[in-house]
Amino acid sequence: MTRSWKRRLRSRVLPVPTMSPRRFLAAWVRDMLHPRRRGDGDLLPPTRLMFDGSQSEADFRRDGAEFLRYFVELGGLRPNHRVLEIGCAIGRKAIPLTRHLDASGSYDGFDIVAVGVDWCRRNITPRHPNFRFQQADVFNSLYNEAGRARASEYRFPFGDASFDFAFATSVFTHMLPDELANYVGELARVLAPGSRCLASMLLLNEEAERCIDGGKGALTLRHPIGVCRTESAAIPEAAVGYPEAVVRELFASRGLSLVEPIHFGSWCGRERGLSFQDIVIAERL
Repeated sequence: MTRSWKRRLRSRVLPVPTMSPRRFLAAWVRDMLHPRRRGDGDLLPPTRLMFDGSQSEADFRRDGAEFLRYFVELGGLRPNHRVLEIGCAIGRKAIPLTRHLDASGSYDGFDIVAVGVDWCRRNITPRHPNFRFQQADVFNSLYNEAGRARASEYRFPFGDASFDFAFATSVFTHMLPDELANYVGELARVLAPGSRCLASMLLLNEEAERCIDGGKGALTLRHPIGVCRTESAAIPEAAVGYPEAVVRELFASRGLSLVEPIHFGSWCGRERGLSFQDIVIAERL
């Protein structure tokens, strides 16, 4: 039985990708033993469905609050903005936005993982009708092996200049070169002129290389694939990093001007990082 076959079988049995059976069972037991109180009107998915990296409710809340701050302080997000999230997962970034956007603002999010989109549709949209979610049936060997569309060819389901702010957190870190190029181009297409976007990435530069070579990093990105490097040769999309110069050139070629400075993260072992991944802000020309 091949590894890929095992992963496909697991994806049919478990409701979430990337989560081991042991972790899912432990989260399920925890959810059953400690049912969440609903009286405070709080929006929070069960821990057994947190496939997007959160290990606990505290992680989920903390990460959402952290990035809302970046959206406002670095991205210039305002309450009346039309917002797009590329890779909405299970609402970790959308939920804090329900408390920031006003009735004149709006949010659209899409993701390739059906369970996350379904939860958001059932739990967020009924309370906040200006928040909309849809699934993009795009192939990814880590998150959606059954996807029919290619990320390198996928067209975002929105018109030109539809948004005032857009973001993609831990999405470009799972994309190979042709896929990244297409998504950056689509991101530029749907942004209104003068608007901003935020993307978290794994950027390779001299400092990052020194940290990795010194054994400090959480990731090594040792496997080259074209212009990028990946953490796993077997599952390349598990973690993908790009040279900083390549990312700068790609964004510029799509009409996106980087807002300096880049806010480098701690993923490579850097002692001072704003977040874990590097954060890039760009403005649509």
